[in-house]
Amino acid sequence: MRVRVRQVTLGTWLGVAALTLTWGGSKALGERPEPESTPAADRGRAALTTTGYLKPAWGDAAYRRAGGLWEDGAPDFETQPEAYAKAFNRRYGLHPAPYPNDGLPMGLRRGNGPEGTKTGIQLDCMVCHGGSIGGTSLVGLGNATLDLRALLDELTRADGHRLPPSLFTLTTARGSVNAGQIAVVLLSLRNSDLSMRRFPLPLGASYPECDVPPWWHMAKKDTMYYDGRTDASSVRAMMQFMLGEKSLQEFKDLEPTFRDIHAYLKTLKPPKYPFAIDRAKADRGKVVFEKTCAKCHGTYGPDGQYPNEIVDLKTIGTDPARALAGSDRLIAHYNSTWCGEKEPVDTTMTGYQAPPLDGIWATAPYLHNGSVPNLSLLLRSSARPRRFTRPPSTGFEHYDAVNVGWKYEEVDSPPSPALSPREARFIFDTANYGLGKKKR
Repeated sequence: MRVRVRQVTLGTWLGVAALTLTWGGSKALGERPEPESTPAADRGRAALTTTGYLKPAWGDAAYRRAGGLWEDGAPDFETQPEAYAKAFNRRYGLHPAPYPNDGLPMGLRRGNGPEGTKTGIQLDCMVCHGGSIGGTSLVGLGNATLDLRALLDELTRADGHRLPPSLFTLTTARGSVNAGQIAVVLLSLRNSDLSMRRFPLPLGASYPECDVPPWWHMAKKDTMYYDGRTDASSVRAMMQFMLGEKSLQEFKDLEPTFRDIHAYLKTLKPPKYPFAIDRAKADRGKVVFEKTCAKCHGTYGPDGQYPNEIVDLKTIGTDPARALAGSDRLIAHYNSTWCGEKEPVDTTMTGYQAPPLDGIWATAPYLHNGSVPNLSLLLRSSARPRRFTRPPSTGFEHYDAVNVGWKYEEVDSPPSPALSPREARFIFDTANYGLGKKKR
């Protein structure tokens, strides 16, 4: 395939990537209850699933031309559109949209063109926050198979653009993304009044890639993000990922819409556990859990309580890079802008917030960095693998119902140089920055 090569600006590329990473519905598995709805939540669902908020990053043809870049070729888009769509989703770890989306998977949508026209293609929040499990797509489930690097690079090349320079590690493994450092780069390009800068501010922050948490936890949490330093009611914090494109006035105009989206996210519920439960074991486990785990993770059932506990680094013992990533300069600059005006980020770093465990069965891999493939290994830290494979899909054939999480193969050595970068991202390596497993 021959394409005309043009130069895409780094700001445009980062802006497109950033909106996809904004936050931490639809019919789901079994008897998943419908969310309780309010007018604001109804408006928010429509705003999230039907509207694009960024200009198109790629032309309409990029989607169908991407297959021409694949090593083994692709089904013909014109004569085999369904086969092409399935192959596209498998390659980039995307999932069918459980809402009308012009035939595109979750995470891609028609762009917001001139005068509101739908033209070209952009990414949206669901590329990271739209996952699937057992063949069912779910709004708000972290995407455990996403290869964001391959998706961005190959759509850009298919559209005839040169790739922008890499300023930081976006991802080394499928399912991991570096939302934090994207936010840092975008914020460094703005003054406190959100006017654009000619040269970026040196903010001194270095975030690692992380796992994507489920949105259905938001209704319980007082604070958000893994370090728990941001008020969970802060809609502006969620909007910061549009700093690659929007003006201050545009942010102000969009705030009511994103407040509705926030209201919708708080109605989302986890999918029902679909496998058989050994009731005797579960009853014994409940006693252990309430004695040793509930203090941080809360209790469950009609009278359940969630404590919003942030655990200090020494106690929690997990990789500290994400908690330590936010520099004082970054926090001060963020708090000086419109984004942090109403709900500033806490200037004190403690550690990591112990999350609610609703729907935990569907949210593997575990820990903030996705370094543990199943729940059994989460509880047996000494047995955790140093390197292991990510699943090729989220079908139940790759799910381990006994150990609760993804089946995997342990890998002895770092990825071979003979593997392509895309193939290497099927291997998760806990030796990489920020991806360490618990050491005790």
